[in-house]
Amino acid sequence: MKVILTQDVVNLGEEGDVRVVKDGYARNYLLPTGAAVLYNKTNAAVFASRAAAIEKRKQEKRAAAASLKEKLDAVVLEIVVPAGESGKLFGSVTSQMIQEELGKLGFEIERKKIEVATHAIKMTGNYHVLVHLYENESSMIKLVVLSEAEVKARAKAEAEARAKAEAEAKKAAEEAAAAEADAASESTEETAEVAEAAEEVAEPAEKAVDEE
Repeated sequence: MKVILTQDVVNLGEEGDVRVVKDGYARNYLLPTGAAVLYNKTNAAVFASRAAAIEKRKQEKRAAAASLKEKLDAVVLEIVVPAGESGKLFGSVTSQMIQEELGKLGFEIERKKIEVATHAIKMTGNYHVLVHLYENESSMIKLVVLSEAEVKARAKAEAEARAKAEAEAKKAAEEAAAAEADAASESTEETAEVAEAAEEVAEPAEKAVDEE
């Protein structure tokens, strides 16, 4: 069946494109959802009159996709899952899981645009996931799959390092305060000694004045 797409359809085409699809796909999905209309002279003329507006929207989508790609390329996504001691996952990482994690970072990506091969991610480790954006634009997101045990161990290590740093900082502050106190004490003693010496010098002078 020949149809005209009224909106972008992943892996099929973009708004205004003419496509030949299976009858069942058209009747059960494209036409009922309004994603496409039948190709005929009337509909073709309507879309021809909208060509300029459609092209403008495409340009806007291209610009938005390029901007989104730049942001996604800088993302390092971490997903924590149950895994055995060997790092083998008890389940699998799905496109829905990645979509949810991206959503937490403020990226609204359609799940069908996230390409994760079935059961391809079976172990903890570093991976790359392809995200289709618009036309031929796509992004490879860096994915780090961690086990719950790894996360707990890392949190414990970070807490211990933080406690150690705080203890060292406290010790350094106490030593600095003690040094300042010693310095202040020495300064006070020196001042007292100078005052005492001054008094010893002044006493003979006062005595000589009295004798005169």
